[in-house]
Amino acid sequence: MKDSLKTGATATRSLTVDRPRTIDFLGETLRIYATPELIRDIEQTCLDFLQDHADAGESSVGTEVSIRHSGATLLGGEVRINAEVTAIEGRSVTFRVAASDGIEEICTGTHSRFMVNVDKLRTRVQAKAARGRTG
Repeated sequence: MKDSLKTGATATRSLTVDRPRTIDFLGETLRIYATPELIRDIEQTCLDFLQDHADAGESSVGTEVSIRHSGATLLGGEVRINAEVTAIEGRSVTFRVAASDGIEEICTGTHSRFMVNVDKLRTRVQAKAARGRTG
């Protein structure tokens, strides 16, 4: 991880809530932003941000998500996700996250990611898969 990553650094992402990001079990008139999709968008925002601070061969994986999804955003709504680095401990990076839809805040919480060497992770995962096939 590069020394350029500092606490207080921020990332922002804007997106439109499209159909795949919505729930379907409440009917067509209540196609609203699904919590799992919001979490995926938060993780992607933080991943993309960290890639600018990763050394060659590094990336990050999510290790913890804790959010409160407090507002419904309809299909077609515009969402802005904000993330701020609040802690860097070794290779672990913690973000304070929030999202709003222009009308209200729809989410607050935290997200943690861990910087990994992609080749080393691949080797560990392949070894685990091999143990699973032989066990």
